[in-house]
Amino acid sequence: MKNLKVLIACLLFLSCNKVDSPVPVIPEIKPSAALLDLPLNNEVCTTGLIVSATESTISFSWKASDNTESYDLFVKDLESGITSTITVTQPLALKTLKRNTPYSWYVTSKNTKSNSTAKSQTWKFYNQGEGTKSYAPFPAEIVAPTMGESITSTAGKVRLVWNGSDPDNDIVDYDIYFGISSSPLLLKSGVKESQLQDVTIIQGTTYYWQVISKDSKGNTSESGIFQFKVK
Repeated sequence: MKNLKVLIACLLFLSCNKVDSPVPVIPEIKPSAALLDLPLNNEVCTTGLIVSATESTISFSWKASDNTESYDLFVKDLESGITSTITVTQPLALKTLKRNTPYSWYVTSKNTKSNSTAKSQTWKFYNQGEGTKSYAPFPAEIVAPTMGESITSTAGKVRLVWNGSDPDNDIVDYDIYFGISSSPLLLKSGVKESQLQDVTIIQGTTYYWQVISKDSKGNTSESGIFQFKVK
């Protein structure tokens, strides 16, 4: 009887002091970013299927990315600023767009086993128009200061930086508009480089700026108006 009590006590002790095995951590399977293929970056797209005098259907393609179940294709009309989205399960999508219009596009990769998504690079293209001989520059891409950014000035100066591109590769120069109004005034015209140094600013002020790109054929494009604040 005594031995039985000792055995029971030992079993209870072992039961109370049992260490649970750690729950294995399953690594998150994150998708990788897609590599874009067509339409080509900074080129005129001439392969669209013409639907009407004003529209054509463009084929978008990219290389399949790892750990991906579906893709979101984002296409932005660079004239109107409107972005549309298509979700597909294959690295291919068709979309009807306005002709003689500049666009940008990118792809995000997704899977149901991860909360993370992966974004591709953003490319630009011009959808060919009927009888078009030359194309306006793409709207300049603002690099710094970015929209809504709060910056600290250096000796009361700021450097404005942007990227310009053109399907005809014939940008001549830029006009820079700048000021404290949401309708900025011309600050400097005929800027050859994609930056403007030593622009005077005042602490505690919000500024607005815009880049107008000009090509050799007289075509122009507007970047849109961006704003930043000086701390």
